[in-house]
Amino acid sequence: MSAVSDRLPTFPWDKLEPYKKKAASHPDGIVDLSVGTPVDPVPELIQKALIGAADSPGYPTVWGTPALRDAITGWLERRLGAREVTHRHVLPIVGSKELVAWLPTQLGLGPGDRVAYPRLAYPTYEVGARLARAEYEVYDDPTELSPEGLKLLWLNSPSNPTGKVLSKAELTRIVAWAREHGVLVFSDECYLELGWEADPVSVLHPDVNGGSYEGVVAVHSLSKRSNLAGYRAAFVAGDPAVLAPLLEIRKHGGMMTSAPTQAAVVAALGDDTHVHEQRERYAARRTLLREALVHHGFRIEHSEASLYLWATRGESCWDTVARLADLGILVAPGDFYGTAGDRFVRVALTATDERVAAAVKRLAAG
Repeated sequence: MSAVSDRLPTFPWDKLEPYKKKAASHPDGIVDLSVGTPVDPVPELIQKALIGAADSPGYPTVWGTPALRDAITGWLERRLGAREVTHRHVLPIVGSKELVAWLPTQLGLGPGDRVAYPRLAYPTYEVGARLARAEYEVYDDPTELSPEGLKLLWLNSPSNPTGKVLSKAELTRIVAWAREHGVLVFSDECYLELGWEADPVSVLHPDVNGGSYEGVVAVHSLSKRSNLAGYRAAFVAGDPAVLAPLLEIRKHGGMMTSAPTQAAVVAALGDDTHVHEQRERYAARRTLLREALVHHGFRIEHSEASLYLWATRGESCWDTVARLADLGILVAPGDFYGTAGDRFVRVALTATDERVAAAVKRLAAG
């Protein structure tokens, strides 16, 4: 029974529990800037769509309703500049994390196959490779990797945790290299609509992929842009030759998004107003937290997009976590995302205005 779990690392967030307890003991309560879970309300039009589809006694389909697929293809063309996207180019998923974790297995990867991801990265890329018993490695520039046995290349722009954005030129160069060597590219673009000092570009843009989706798939989520983390609403889009077998596998596995959630996603992707409103909330919080951290002695690196500030005091990340926990502020240690982050912390913008104000006050006083 333990054979699968033995392949996995210790769940990183469990290590943070003592510091969470310390921060929670602050007289004015904890300011949790660690996990990055949305705290603002689900937009009313999305709630109404969910409620309107509540009477859904039958099984939903893995591929989603035609209305859902229309909403996804329309959004890809309107927002990302993708061209000639059909239903064959899209596939709903049950939140992006499950896709990341199970993709290598669903692609049939195993011992001898290699999976690569950024040196500082979302831990689930490694987890997915481990679950499949595939080899895994990190990179600074993926085009410097050996293509031998490299079956899956993860890109992540904007980056979690650093907020770094890959330029259109960089993406174009990487996609061309991957195609030359027959390497499948999956681009995690879940923070694409949250660019602050940069305008993130998708691998689905024709300037990047040359008008072809061959060997390229993008991953998108509604968790952050629409406050739908609790709905588990996401999708992938790109090469039909990759998505068609994934669809068949996921049919057998029953990996389907609930019917009410599918209706909610249709409403969410059809409305840009709530996204702009949420962006403004995050932008205001970002400005306050960034200024407070800098005045407290932090240096901010990258962070030109996404929902995080990548910050350092030039000390061990755990010393910084402990220092901030004394102020009742909880952040994520940078080494959760790779050893290269061992002197950084990730500070999430996902707290209420009142909690952000409390953090700013404590940083100024501390």
